[in-house]
Amino acid sequence: MPFDVPDRATAVADRARDRGLCPECFGRLFGRLGHGLSNPERAERLGGPGPAAAEDEATCPICDGLFARLDTWVDRSLRAAEGYEWHRFACGSRWDPERLAREEMLWTEIGTEWGESARSAFNRELGKRIERRTGAAGSPEGPEVVLLADLPVGRVELTVLPLYLQGRYRKLDRTLPQTRWPCRRCRGRGCDTCGGTGKTYPDSVEEIIAAPFLRASEAQGSRFHGMGREDIDARMLGRGRPFVLELVRPRRRTLDLRSIAAELPDGPGARVEVRNLAPAQASDVVRIKEAAPEKSYRVGVRGDVAVAKVNEALDLALSRAIAQRTPTRVAHRRADRVRTRRIVAARLVDASEGRFTLDVRTEAGTYVKEWVEGDGGRTEPNLAALVGAPLSVEFLDVMEIHDSEVD
Repeated sequence: MPFDVPDRATAVADRARDRGLCPECFGRLFGRLGHGLSNPERAERLGGPGPAAAEDEATCPICDGLFARLDTWVDRSLRAAEGYEWHRFACGSRWDPERLAREEMLWTEIGTEWGESARSAFNRELGKRIERRTGAAGSPEGPEVVLLADLPVGRVELTVLPLYLQGRYRKLDRTLPQTRWPCRRCRGRGCDTCGGTGKTYPDSVEEIIAAPFLRASEAQGSRFHGMGREDIDARMLGRGRPFVLELVRPRRRTLDLRSIAAELPDGPGARVEVRNLAPAQASDVVRIKEAAPEKSYRVGVRGDVAVAKVNEALDLALSRAIAQRTPTRVAHRRADRVRTRRIVAARLVDASEGRFTLDVRTEAGTYVKEWVEGDGGRTEPNLAALVGAPLSVEFLDVMEIHDSEVD
C-alpha cells in the first residue's frame, strides 16, 4: 500500500527510536499517516523502533504491553456480557491519567503532528476483535450494549441499553391510572394503608401493558412514556393514546410482538386495549414527550340549564381564550401559574332533564373539568359562569388524540 512519508515524519521517527517503544506505540506516533495500515505496519514503513525497541512489549513505557493483551480484554468483555442478547455494541476504556500524560509528553518532545491516542487505538482494536469473535457490529450509533474496559481495575463494565416499543392504548376502565402510583404514605415501601403493595392503585395501564413484555425480554423493569395522560376516572377511546414502553436492561431483544401482545387482555371485560405495536427508538420518547396535539373529549355534565342557553354559552366560549390557573386538584404537584388555552370546537350532543352531553376539542394542556365547573374561579371564563348556573362533570372520555390527520 502506498505510503508517502513526509521528510518531517522521518525526522520525528529518528527522534523516537531511542524511546524504547513497542511497534504498536511507535507506529501510533504516525497514526494519521498511511490510511488502512496497522500501527506496526506504519512502524515498519518508517524503519521500525530501531535497536532501542522494547524487547518485551510489557516494558514499553507507553502501553506496558497492553496491546499484546487485547485478547484478554476480549475475553473479559464477553464474560461481562454473558447472558444478554446483543447484535450492536460500542466499546470504550478508562485509563490511568498518568499513562495518557506520558504519551502526550512524548508527542511534545518528539514533535509529532500525526499521533493517535492509545485510548482511541485500544478502543478500535478491541472493537475489531469483538466483531470477529461474535459477529456483532461495533458502532457508536445505536448500540445495544456498551463495554467499558477499566484498565487500572482490570475488569469490563457492561451497560445494557433499553429496548423500546411503541403503540397506542385505549383505557376502558375509570379506576385505572396510566402509570404505577406509589402509596403516598410509605412512598412505595409497603404499609398498612396500601396493604403492603406500595401502591395507591393495584394496577395501571403501564403495568398491564408491560407485564408480558417484561417476561419475554427478561428485563429488570420498565418505564412508560405517554403522549400526555388522562384522569384516572376518564376513559381513553378512539384510536388510543400514543405511548413508548421502555424495557430496562433486557436480556432478550428479539421479541415476537404479535404473540406477546396476544397475552394482553382483549375483548369484553378488557380494561386496556393495545394497538399498532412496533419497535421504537430512544428518540421516540422525546417525540412523544414533546408532542402537543389537540384532543377531543365527550363530557357528561350535570346542571339544570336550557338547551338554548348551553348553545349560546358554547358560542361565547369559542370566541375567546381561557385563562387557567393550576387546578386545585393538582396544585400540590404542579407549579402554580396561569396558562392560556382555547376551546377549538364544542357542540351539544344531547340533553335531558338536569343533564347534557358535550363534544369538545381543545388545545393541548386544557383542563376540561375545570373549564366546565370553574374550579372556584381559577378558570376564566368557564362554562358554569357563561350559563349562569352551577355545573359538575359526571363523566369525561378522551375521544381522540389529534397527533395525525384524523376526521
